[in-house]
Amino acid sequence: MKSDSQAPLDLEAPIFSHIPVLPREVIEGLAIRPGGHYLDATVGGGGHSRLILEAAEDVQLTAIDQDEDALAAAQQHLAEFGERVKFIQTNFSKYEFPLNTYDGILADLGVSSYHLDHPERGFSFRHTANLDMRMNRQQGLTAADVINEWDEGELAEIFFKYGEERLSRRIARRIVEKRPFATTTELAAAIAYSVPPKYRYGRIHPATRVFQALRIAVNDELKVLETLIDKAPKSLVPGGRIVVISFHSLEDRLVKHGLRNSPLLRVLTKKPIIAGDEEIRENARSRSAKLRVAERKQE
Repeated sequence: MKSDSQAPLDLEAPIFSHIPVLPREVIEGLAIRPGGHYLDATVGGGGHSRLILEAAEDVQLTAIDQDEDALAAAQQHLAEFGERVKFIQTNFSKYEFPLNTYDGILADLGVSSYHLDHPERGFSFRHTANLDMRMNRQQGLTAADVINEWDEGELAEIFFKYGEERLSRRIARRIVEKRPFATTTELAAAIAYSVPPKYRYGRIHPATRVFQALRIAVNDELKVLETLIDKAPKSLVPGGRIVVISFHSLEDRLVKHGLRNSPLLRVLTKKPIIAGDEEIRENARSRSAKLRVAERKQE
């Protein structure tokens, strides 16, 4: 991990496009004001960050991401804002949230289209690639480590817990019988042939939930989300807002209860805000997005 110094600009970085989901709702939720200081805890390609910087005059932004490709792309995308933006490469669970600093904090928990569209990262089973799935490629654990080294019971547990996969035991048994696996497509094929034909040719590929579970396990996503919900409120000024966008039920449940149970926060969204039909037509990724907002209580 790099320190709080500005990450180097990589002009050869791969294109990291980011169409921000629920853009109007994010800006309204953060209640951005002139001269405010905001934290984008998952800057990605910088789509939401640009909206924040353009929403009012003299807005300052701290942008963090654990993925070096994302950070390099965001630096290019936001270069025109100069010193108004500070870039930090880190996972938001390891970030030392400064007390009473931010007028608003945003966390978009979705996997970017960049990760899915670049086979070498190993997030998608639609392309042949090494089983990687690390958001931060400086960490050790990969999806290959999990699949090839964890025992059958552990695999079944994460498939059921993180992927909500009802055939978790059957799939785990098949994987242990057929391993080792080196590539995403090898694993996906083994999963497909471990389930009944009706399930194999259903609406979604039978590997979908397993790949979600693997990604969550490799990146410890639910644990880091718990850490964010615990730490972030202390970093807000009184009246400051936190906006969290989640993309599956496990995350949304954690966000809902975490915001509600924080003694520092007042929840502003009784139900999650979701995308309208027009946005879903223009950006399919927004279909499963759920946005929740809370405000730091006045002291």
